[in-house]
Amino acid sequence: MALVPPSAAGPPLIAEIDMGASDLSSTVVRATVVQASTVFYDTPATLDKAERLIAEAASYGAQIIVFPEAFIGGYPRGSTFGITLGNRTAKGKEEFRRYHASAIDVPGPEVDRLAALAGKYKIYLVMGAIERSGYTLYCSVLFFDSQGQYLGKHRKLMPTGLERAIWGFGDGSTIPVYETPIGKIGALICWENRMPLLRTAMYGKGIEIYCAPTADAREVWQASMTHIALEGGCFVLSANQFCRRNDYPPPPDYVFVAAAEEPSPDTVVCAGGSVIISPSGQVLAGPNYEGEALISADLDLGEVVRAKFDFDVVGHYSRPEVLSLTVKDHPQNPVSFTSTARTESTPK
Repeated sequence: MALVPPSAAGPPLIAEIDMGASDLSSTVVRATVVQASTVFYDTPATLDKAERLIAEAASYGAQIIVFPEAFIGGYPRGSTFGITLGNRTAKGKEEFRRYHASAIDVPGPEVDRLAALAGKYKIYLVMGAIERSGYTLYCSVLFFDSQGQYLGKHRKLMPTGLERAIWGFGDGSTIPVYETPIGKIGALICWENRMPLLRTAMYGKGIEIYCAPTADAREVWQASMTHIALEGGCFVLSANQFCRRNDYPPPPDYVFVAAAEEPSPDTVVCAGGSVIISPSGQVLAGPNYEGEALISADLDLGEVVRAKFDFDVVGHYSRPEVLSLTVKDHPQNPVSFTSTARTESTPK
C-alpha cells in the first residue's frame, strides 16, 4: 500500500490510498470510495466539499467515485429527534425542521450541480443523499454518468431502527442497476445489504459494481461485504463517513442523546471502515479506520467472469424450480388520480 504523491497543482485535500493496478488483459476500471464527513446542517458547504473530493479523486484517475450514506443532508448520528413512545418534543420537531431543510429535492438544483460535476470530471458518481419529497425524507443514492447526466436513484427500502421515524420507505421501483461502459452499477444502503432477497434482486439484474454506502463502522461489517462479493461474484465498494464529534454542531444545538455523556470534540463518532473487495473476496483497498481518505483500487472486470465460473447465484448455481423470487417493481403510491396521466414513478 502506498500513498499517491500530491499533484503538481498543490497538496491534495485527502491523500489517496492506492492498492496498485491489476492485470490489464481485460477491462480495468479505476474506482474510489470517499471516506469523509458531511458538513452538518450546511448543504452548500457539503456540496463544495464534495466537489473538492471529486476533483482530487479524478486527478488520480478515478472513473467511478462512491460517497457514503447520507453524505448530502447528513446522517443524524446520536439524535433521537425528541421521540419517545407516544410523544415528540417541541425541540425534536424543530430539529427535524432543520434536517428537512438540509435535504435536497430530486430533481433539483443540487442534483443539477452534481450532474455537472460528473460531466466536468468525466466520472461516474454514486452519491448518498437525504432526499426531500414534500414533507417526507428518504435516504437515497443518486447515480450520474460521465457525460453529466442524472441516471436515477435508489431509495432505502428498509430504514433501520429509529431511522424509520425520520425516513420514508422506498419501494421496488427504485432498485436500479445501470448498464454502463465501465460495468453494471447499482447500490444498496447500509443494513438493507443484509436482506438476502434484496441482494438477489440485484444479482438478478446482473450487477458487477455493487456499491454499499453505509453508516456502519463496526468490524463485523467487513464480513458482510466480503460475503456479498463472493455470493454475487461482483466488486463491492463500501463507503462510510469518518466523523468526530466536532463535525456536528456543538451542544445544546445538537446533542448525542444516546451517549452516557456528551463526547469531547475530538471523539470519533464514526470510524469509517470504507473498503473495496473483489469478486473472489480479496480486499483490494481498505478498510480504513484512521481518518478521512480517498480509498482506491483498479477493478479488473475479468474477475467477474472468473468468479461466476465458480458460482453464479442466479445462473448455473440456481434452482428456480425449487426456489425463485418475484420482485414487485412498480411504484407504490398512496394516492392515485385516474383522470391524470402519470409520467413519473414517484409522487411530486
